[in-house]
Amino acid sequence: MSSGTGSQPVDNSWMLELIHSVRGVRHVVVLTADGLLKVRTDHTPEDVADKLAAACAGLSALGQGISKEFGTGAGPRQVMVEFDGGYLFVRGAGGGSRLAVVTESVIDPALIAQQMQAQVLQIGERTLSTPTRTS
Repeated sequence: MSSGTGSQPVDNSWMLELIHSVRGVRHVVVLTADGLLKVRTDHTPEDVADKLAAACAGLSALGQGISKEFGTGAGPRQVMVEFDGGYLFVRGAGGGSRLAVVTESVIDPALIAQQMQAQVLQIGERTLSTPTRTS
């Protein structure tokens, strides 16, 4: 299944199965930088994916602000949130896109981060990137 961007849906969920197949992964989505859902796994209901995409855009924006204040301003490479029962990981997935993964607590965070990197490289940042929108 794919996005709620108003265009004809294209089933690109196959791109995310490499990550979703890792033990403990619950949801995987690709979103635009402004929080619109691009791709979700078939295991993630669309309403959950939409909420996740919007929340991850906010986290990424917060990370951008922190990077400008305390880092080089290049933006966050990854945002990770640990919560009671699991983790949320968000990383860049090509220009204007983010890859987000929600897991159970039984996972190894380093393995998930590595798998996300491999997924982006395998699919290609070009495939996952989002064209810049003009008004």
